[in-house]
Amino acid sequence: MVSTELEVAPMSGAQKAAVLLMQVGQENAAKVLSHLRPAEIEELTAEILRLRSVSPEIAGVVLEEFHGMIASPLRGGLGGLDFAQSLLEGALGAEGAAEVLGRVAEAAIVQPFQFLHQADPQQILTFLTGEHPQTIALVVAHLRPDQASMILGGLSPDMQADIALRIATMEATSSEYVRLVEDVVQRRTSTVLQAKTNTAVGGVQPLVDIINRADRGTERSILEGLATKNSALAEEIRALMFVFEDITTLDDRAIQLVLRGVETADLATALKGVTDTVRDKILKNVSERARENLIDEIELLGPVRMSAVEESQQKVVAIIRQLEESGQIVLTRGGDDDFVA
Repeated sequence: MVSTELEVAPMSGAQKAAVLLMQVGQENAAKVLSHLRPAEIEELTAEILRLRSVSPEIAGVVLEEFHGMIASPLRGGLGGLDFAQSLLEGALGAEGAAEVLGRVAEAAIVQPFQFLHQADPQQILTFLTGEHPQTIALVVAHLRPDQASMILGGLSPDMQADIALRIATMEATSSEYVRLVEDVVQRRTSTVLQAKTNTAVGGVQPLVDIINRADRGTERSILEGLATKNSALAEEIRALMFVFEDITTLDDRAIQLVLRGVETADLATALKGVTDTVRDKILKNVSERARENLIDEIELLGPVRMSAVEESQQKVVAIIRQLEESGQIVLTRGGDDDFVA
């Protein structure tokens, strides 16, 4: 876990100023802030939020740079949300304090398990092997969806269903429990992390995001296994997911926008073995010449492995998700299946 105390190492000016404010008390610190520009206030507030305590040794390093302001004996200083809020209210009033905190608090607090976000999914999977399913579910729920999907893909079908069920039914988890699991992970991986004060992960939508980024084989395995454990939940998840066959629910303008980003070879492979409804919907939204080329490409392919077909379909779905994330198309889930370009 990232220490909530600064190390005796080169510190930024903002960090030093934050440490200094922690030494002079809230009233005096608020007076200092009242003389700063808004951008400076926000920068200092962010640093204070990142800190919960400052050791006397670190305070000494900082205070030595401010001649004439050293107190004896040196004391630690408390930071965190409460200190930052009180300090800002003294300088800016309650309304101004709330506005500044609202802009910087979320960015200033590190998310749980963030140290794993840059880790190789295979290494994470190796570490998680043999752990209790609830521990695996908690860790996976905090990962990026693309990482989580790869990890689920490396588990046995029974374990996939178990972990999926635990993620989907996971409620807000106490910060104490999250910190306990973090500590174990940190010790075993020799990596540090600063935990977020309040933690709420899990639920149906995070699981949908994970499955949507998994390969089709893993997707089928998870949903089929989940259906044996909780059929209603499996159906709820299916309703929220977007699969290649759902492309028929897009309007023509949206489909044309999607097809601009798809290579002809991938589209031809993706259309192997699909229903006439899906094939006709695609062919309807390309030019006559492109339609002829696409039909010829499909016929020339001959027999194609299902894994190759599913891979190409995933590429198309990925483009759809990218367009949705960028706001170019809007996907309505769980109710109407309409897409709005």
